[in-house]
Amino acid sequence: MPNSHDQFKKMNSVWQQLTLVNLPLLQWQNGSYLLNIAIGSLRSWRQSSWLMQWAEPLGFVLLALTFGLGPFVNNALVGVLMGAGAAFWVLLTISDDRAIALTPIHLLVFLYWGIATVATAMSPVKVAAFVGWNKLTLYLLFFALMARILRDSRLRSWLIAVFLNVSLIVSFYGVRQWIDKVPPLATWNDPTSSQADVTRVYSFLGNPNLLGSYLLPAIALSAAALFVWKGWATRALALTMLVVNCACLRYTDSRGAWIGFVALLVVFLVLLWYWYSPLMPRFWRTWALPLGLGGLAGALILGVVLVAPLRDRVSSMFIGRGDSSNNFRINVWTAVIDMIRDRPILGIGPGNTAFNKVYPIYMKPKFTALSAYSVLLEILVETGFLGLTCFLWLLTVTINQGLLQIKNLRDAQFNSLNSQEEYPNSQSNQAFWSIGAIATLIGMMAHGFVDTVWYRPEVNMLWWLMVAIIASFYNNSPQQDSALTTEE
Repeated sequence: MPNSHDQFKKMNSVWQQLTLVNLPLLQWQNGSYLLNIAIGSLRSWRQSSWLMQWAEPLGFVLLALTFGLGPFVNNALVGVLMGAGAAFWVLLTISDDRAIALTPIHLLVFLYWGIATVATAMSPVKVAAFVGWNKLTLYLLFFALMARILRDSRLRSWLIAVFLNVSLIVSFYGVRQWIDKVPPLATWNDPTSSQADVTRVYSFLGNPNLLGSYLLPAIALSAAALFVWKGWATRALALTMLVVNCACLRYTDSRGAWIGFVALLVVFLVLLWYWYSPLMPRFWRTWALPLGLGGLAGALILGVVLVAPLRDRVSSMFIGRGDSSNNFRINVWTAVIDMIRDRPILGIGPGNTAFNKVYPIYMKPKFTALSAYSVLLEILVETGFLGLTCFLWLLTVTINQGLLQIKNLRDAQFNSLNSQEEYPNSQSNQAFWSIGAIATLIGMMAHGFVDTVWYRPEVNMLWWLMVAIIASFYNNSPQQDSALTTEE
């Protein structure tokens, strides 16, 4: 019988194949006839173009404008900026003088797009599904641009800084709304509950649940900035961002965002422990994590017990149909499950336009809805079990890639410390952006179990930003790996 070591090696090999860890992408790119035709067809033009010598900075400007203006302008303008970014990525690719930086994440993104394309072609409402397919294609091309531009660690840090400063403005305005007791724009609270008159802030985004989801990456990345940014002034700014973002999240009274925040915080603390564990004495290496998570659980329980508004809001999660918001979601989920049962393989096609065409056939009277109010159910109803399986595979591969990057950068950091190098590897601190990105993905998915604000542009482009941050660290050649560890 095989011993436990052999079984572990076999399981590890299966996991590596599942997560595409050892995929020879560079060799495949070099041998791909189609890629060699598509990439570099305008190479000579780019070499003679003065403007394209600044291609990466120009791409950064497009990204910065999109994230900088996103919370303050209408979705149409955001779509125009994203479209410009997508077109710019195509221009960069066909005029490139080197192989594009493909990652396993890119392959699964393309597979998911392919499934959505087939779902659109097979949709019972093809015209409506085509509208959603166009939006999905735009997001995925925007991801491709981000993954490319963010490979430059300086541009990565600058884009995150742009987003964090914008989110600080959004959060500050939200806190100001709470101080001013701003009236709601809609009936967000159960009018029969004790929370009927509670102020729920929405800042520039117009909806407290949307604002709550927008703040999750802001919280994770501002926490990461405490470890990446140098100097007391910038770290004080990062701490201010973290405190204001957390306060604003509290005042949204968004139960789904609170669930996401707890999941985000747990993942961030676990990865933080993993990063510093080699420096810890044996006692703290063993007990720091359970003590930290136990302390966090105790603080959360104490807050719920002692703060009456918080207690009432949290308890409403567990009373089922006794809360009007819960009752509404349960009725929508029931209708959506019927939709999935009728088209389980490829769904009805992507997008809320297709959903709005089909849902009225299944909905219960007086429970109109614009979406499934659950990201996983929405993916199921749009692209079926094929789409959901691919999405979960993409999420697994993305998180696994992020964890591998954190491990590699951690080892590089502490090997340089152990060897007492005069100039330790400063690039390794970039791993905290991956920590923040992984924590955000888990937090946004936890929120997404009970809501679909994930599909709004202000939030969806942040989701793909997190995926792009992780993809931007990927190395598919020894030369790139060397560049990552020596770049200043």
